[in-house]
Formats: sequence, C-alpha cells, structure tokens
Amino acid sequence: QVQLVESGGGLVKPGGSLRLSCAASGFPFSSYAMGWYRQAPGKERELVISITSTGGTTTYADSVKGRFTISRDNAKNTVYLQMNTLKPEDTAVYYCNKRFGILFDWGQGTQVTISS
Repeated sequence: QVQLVESGGGLVKPGGSLRLSCAASGFPFSSYAMGWYRQAPGKERELVISITSTGGTTTYADSVKGRFTISRDNAKNTVYLQMNTLKPEDTAVYYCNKRFGILFDWGQGTQVTISS
C-alpha cells in the first residue's frame, strides 16, 4: 500500500525558511519522478516543483523560482522541499506525489503558514 507522509510545516514569519519532508513507501521510490504540490485556501492544487529519479529538477511555479529547492534521498525513500525567503502567498497545504501518470492517493499534507 502506497503511503506518502509529509512533515515539517509550521507557522513562519515572512522571510523565514522551512524544510519539508515526504516519506514514501509501498512503491519503488527510486524509480519515480516526484513532485511537491500545494493547495492554497480557495485555490486548486498546483504542482510547484519536481525532481527526476536521478536528481534533475524543474520548477513550475514562477513565484518560487530561486527560493524553493527540491531534493531526494533514495536510500531513505524521502523527498525534501527547502523553502527560503518565504512569503505570505506561500501559505498552503503542501503535498508530495508522483510527477507523472495517475497520481497516488494524497497524503495528509503539511500546513505551511507564513504570517507576521
């Protein structure tokens, strides 16, 4: 059974940083491109950034370019999202999932709130 468990969110002031983690299990993690997605209040879930099985990255949300970095540790079946210079508009629930194909069932996500 596939499990995606996101963690690391919290309340941070503008300009701060957070590092999110997503622990994956139940599928051959190292073979899959993975992505971080987010859903802000009242908005649809969007793909923010992704990483290939071998570490190549692509940023899809222009608003996070230069501030967010994705990485993975295939030995730990974990994908990370380093978020720097956070802004109020980054407030959302953050999720991880496959990058391509039919997505797995979503995990619970991790809430990120940027507020002074």
